[in-house]
Amino acid sequence: MKQPANMEQNHPLFRQVYDYMVNRIVREEWKVHDKLPSIRMLAEELQVHRLTVFKAYRELASSGRVYVKDKSGYYVAPAGMLREEPASEAAAGVPAYSLTNPMSDIQRMPVQYQFSQALIDPGLLPNLFLSDYVKKVFDLYPKVMGTYSSVQGDPELRSVLSRHYQEHYKLQLSPAELLITSGAQQAINLIAGLVLGPMDYVLVERPTYSVALDIFRRAGARLLPVTITPEGYDLEAVEELMRTCRPRMFYINPTHHNPTGHTVPARQRKLLVELAERYRCLLVEDDPFRDIYFGEVPPAPFFAYDTEGWVIYISSFSKYVAPGLRICAVACRHPFMERLITAKSMADNGSPLLNQKIFLHYYTSPRLQQHLGKLRIALQVHKEIMEEELAGSGWEWTAPEGGLNLWIRLPESVSAAALLQRSMEQSISFVPGELCDPLGEMTSWLRLSYSFASENALREGVRKLMQLAREL
Repeated sequence: MKQPANMEQNHPLFRQVYDYMVNRIVREEWKVHDKLPSIRMLAEELQVHRLTVFKAYRELASSGRVYVKDKSGYYVAPAGMLREEPASEAAAGVPAYSLTNPMSDIQRMPVQYQFSQALIDPGLLPNLFLSDYVKKVFDLYPKVMGTYSSVQGDPELRSVLSRHYQEHYKLQLSPAELLITSGAQQAINLIAGLVLGPMDYVLVERPTYSVALDIFRRAGARLLPVTITPEGYDLEAVEELMRTCRPRMFYINPTHHNPTGHTVPARQRKLLVELAERYRCLLVEDDPFRDIYFGEVPPAPFFAYDTEGWVIYISSFSKYVAPGLRICAVACRHPFMERLITAKSMADNGSPLLNQKIFLHYYTSPRLQQHLGKLRIALQVHKEIMEEELAGSGWEWTAPEGGLNLWIRLPESVSAAALLQRSMEQSISFVPGELCDPLGEMTSWLRLSYSFASENALREGVRKLMQLAREL
């Protein structure tokens, strides 16, 4: 098994072990007066030096979290022994983890040929239609600007979405099992904050959405990569990781996957849900591209096979309806939903009501279905233009059946990082593969998004990019 990807290196390792143990005590995985693992056993489990664990135990004892019995070991202390947290040199006055988001750094750069953003060309969105619905919303809800939404989200919108999911996706859920968030990224952040603690394992696809990796690293989690292919996952390898490492969750993007475009087949979806139930590993299914398909309708979500509450379903509509509205629906069972609502209340006390009402009335209109049909055709044309320009380049990719990206392998002689540096100088952006790799090793891969640039910009930008690669 590959070693888990390292956590942020600016946070001393002994403190990460300390945080990990505090987290398990708070969760009551280790109860008061339970004997804790020996230094040797914990060092082997966490793959760290024994002195690192010893230092963490010393801090735990100093804070009153644990107590020592001579010649017996360490035990969980009752709450009455808890003292002020130790002011170690690592913790004083500095944040636990540095905030990094290399993807955002790339996307914020103004460029002429924008291939780094998995967003849709604003010219392909129904802007005039949306303006009509904005006016309609103010007529129907004249006080909409004068009140908050409920924390869980507008009840009318949640009711409509629950019916839609039942009719189109075969998902059995009620409005009470839906939460509206301000985009999928907020949903991932809320879930990670509830589920992950220091040194916890989290399964992630290799490659995957780079911002999710940053969120999990910030939580102090250890990443366990699972390769995704056009055929899905190696389920035997997944089960072995679940059995031996007991990960808290598996973050998946199984439909028109970002960045590869792969779709996990239906036969694997039910099997993976069964594994999640058996090993008590939460599946977090991120599904922003379901409606962007070019051929067959994709298989039902993992959530459709969930009977025990081990799948959380994140369904974002920002990509193809109106990115500025930032509407996302999270489906999960109780009691986790109550915890998620509490986390949402502390994040922003509810997503903007006006955005939800605008989305509600557009989402339920016949115009949306007309828009989606035209959008699929336009995006397929964009994809084919990019593939046509890349033909004969020697670059390799698997043609996706949906989504917004091509995942491309460069010749071994070409470094994606070096190409990015040159291309940014020529006003061309893309995402280097190593950002999407939990191991940071996919240096000859890149993600090109064909959805944002116009058709002319696609042709010009790809030609320029290939010429820069030839000059390296």
